[in-house]
Amino acid sequence: MEIKLDPLSSWPIEQKKPVIIAGPCSAESEDQMIQTAKALKEIGNVIFRAGIWKPRTRPNSFEGIGPVGLEWMNAVKKETGLKTTTEVANAKHVEEVLKNDVDIIWIGARTTVNPFAIQEIADALVGVDIPVMVKNPMNPDVDLWLGAIERFSKIGITKLAAIHRGFFSYGSIKYRNIPQWQVAVELKRRIKGIPMFCDPSHIAGKRELIREVSQKAIDLNFDGLMIETHINPEKALSDKAQQIKPHELNSIIEKLVVRQKSTDNEEFTSSLQGLRTQIDDLDSELLEVLKRRMNVAELIGLNKKENGVTILQTDRWSKILENRIKIGAKYELSEEFMTKLLKAIHQESINRQTKVMNDK
Repeated sequence: MEIKLDPLSSWPIEQKKPVIIAGPCSAESEDQMIQTAKALKEIGNVIFRAGIWKPRTRPNSFEGIGPVGLEWMNAVKKETGLKTTTEVANAKHVEEVLKNDVDIIWIGARTTVNPFAIQEIADALVGVDIPVMVKNPMNPDVDLWLGAIERFSKIGITKLAAIHRGFFSYGSIKYRNIPQWQVAVELKRRIKGIPMFCDPSHIAGKRELIREVSQKAIDLNFDGLMIETHINPEKALSDKAQQIKPHELNSIIEKLVVRQKSTDNEEFTSSLQGLRTQIDDLDSELLEVLKRRMNVAELIGLNKKENGVTILQTDRWSKILENRIKIGAKYELSEEFMTKLLKAIHQESINRQTKVMNDK
């Protein structure tokens, strides 16, 4: 379906790129909110965020202060003039937020995975003109993310944006949530003009990685950043490891290198076009080689069929993986890239051989 979008310039925010959304993971007290907001105001006209309801993985964790926190957000607006935003997860939350004059709402990753919850929220917003930001679902499912945005578009919301906060991964990794930037890029490709924000706090999971993730997002032409900021992170009631102090946020913002999307420099444009032509030619060569490889895979499948041999040969596959990764390293191709590439090629080879096996 076609998604009608109002530009970010129509939102009730300061028109400066990147747009900064900052504030504590959770509203904990009015004093905490006011102190944090005042410190953020000194940085500039950021959008003040705070979680009022917190969907926790397990019970007996801090699950948010509840509606009283919205009164504190109103106090923040009166005290500082900052615009405000918070997360909603059901129709009741929407009712409370609208009653308390919150400027922008966002949908959390745990809600995006549930079309029933998204539809309930959308129905509660019929006839309301408020910006809605949708975080990616917990798993890298671009259709689920797109579907959530479509549900809000369908009921007439035109101020829409996406927030990339990374994806769940089992086990110990560098980041709390794997970025998988290509998923966000794909959503931008499917929804032309969708404002894209990044949540470096949830991707990083630890404060020392926030600047790195923020810069990566800006390099990918994201429109803004949502960074959890607390006046005293060590005493935070939730996600203390990924929250930073206001002066640390200011330092990150000052060090960001913001590049332009394009330039009128004719020499650059000409040089870039020449290099892109080379890329196009090389891609054509790559595809031709892949086609020839798949032809050979089909012949192998035919031989297996005629001799009653199974498609999957685990020892052979293990040797290919190990050998090609070593060769790739000589060409400065990372193990992660080579593994993903080889697995994709191997899966397509299996698909081709399966078709050969099933042909009569």
